[in-house]
Amino acid sequence: MIKLIKLDRIFIMLKIRLRRTGRCRQPTYGIIVTEARSKRNGHYIESLGNWNQTTEKLTINKKRYYYWLERGAQPTLRVRKLCEKAR
Repeated sequence: MIKLIKLDRIFIMLKIRLRRTGRCRQPTYGIIVTEARSKRNGHYIESLGNWNQTTEKLTINKKRYYYWLERGAQPTLRVRKLCEKAR
């Protein structure tokens, strides 16, 4: 079941996904909450943490992650796997 979040009297569908940052050939990713229709590096609602792919270092605010899950945000497959590994 998909829940829609009401922000500023508008119902939107939210995703928890990765946002690419870092330099050329040295990617790091931010874990963000964003609208489902927004671009990969576009506007986001909240930053939850980051993941460095080369060192496999993950930092995430689990309290806020579960807060957004309760509000109906859908994590992408990669974010879901990362958060399960971080438990």
